[in-house]
Amino acid sequence: MSEPAQLDVVIVSYRCEGLLRDCLRSLREHPPSRPLTISVVDNASGDGTAEMVAREFPDVLLRVCDRNVGFAAANNVAIRETRAPYVLVLNPDTRVGEGAIDGMLELMDTHREVGISGPRLVLEDGSFDHASRRSFPTPISALGHFTGLGRRAERGPLARYRAPHVDAGPVEAVNGAFMLIRRAALDQVGPFDEGYWMYMEDLDLCYRLARAGWTTWYEPGVTALHIKGGTTGPNRALRLNAAFHYGMYRFYRKHYAAQRNPLLNAAVYFGIAVKLILSVLRSSARRTLRRVRD
Repeated sequence: MSEPAQLDVVIVSYRCEGLLRDCLRSLREHPPSRPLTISVVDNASGDGTAEMVAREFPDVLLRVCDRNVGFAAANNVAIRETRAPYVLVLNPDTRVGEGAIDGMLELMDTHREVGISGPRLVLEDGSFDHASRRSFPTPISALGHFTGLGRRAERGPLARYRAPHVDAGPVEAVNGAFMLIRRAALDQVGPFDEGYWMYMEDLDLCYRLARAGWTTWYEPGVTALHIKGGTTGPNRALRLNAAFHYGMYRFYRKHYAAQRNPLLNAAVYFGIAVKLILSVLRSSARRTLRRVRD
């Protein structure tokens, strides 16, 4: 009789056959030292992604949705059907290396107050993915982040969204590309909020856990590869753009609006709407330029 799983790895896929294959291979080549299950929830890819998993990774628990239910809901499908004490939410555009999962599990074993932890994420060129660690957004930090001013500043309120003041340890949020979650914390606050179709659900979960007294931990001593935008492409489609900006709106309305001045709330909502319009126009222009070049 096999030992019960100590870790449930959950991966949501959508039309990412090559990336998912590499991700699953990295898990096969660098497994943790304790028993685990790997679940892939496919969001009705219809392009052979699910068939590849069934064919090449028969030990993976595969669930195929009849439609694209979004990132949060698809993760919850597997989260609700598994019971290991830890859940690793992993994007298909990530790859784990030797000892990475064990390192994060040992951290969680040692720090019982930690509900969520995340490693240092690096991009394909070896540079640091600044989304590895984040602070909860404020109007000022969001303005700094999206205008680029905060990305050039090393400190201060404009740079706060990227949490440059945290080298290691407690941080407000980590990235959903590699998010190790304590099951007891999920049992207390619930899984991902399915009101987010895609984007911001990871930040929302970190926020709810913080409100419940759990710590989120950034661990730079462990590294994972993140092929940023590998599943969405360099230019967001209209639906993804809408989901991204709706996620911003939902997070603010859900967690901040009731305590803020109505005029400030109106300004924030207007700013999100303007940013959506500009983002859609920019993505459209880039796609047009690419077609002309091709």
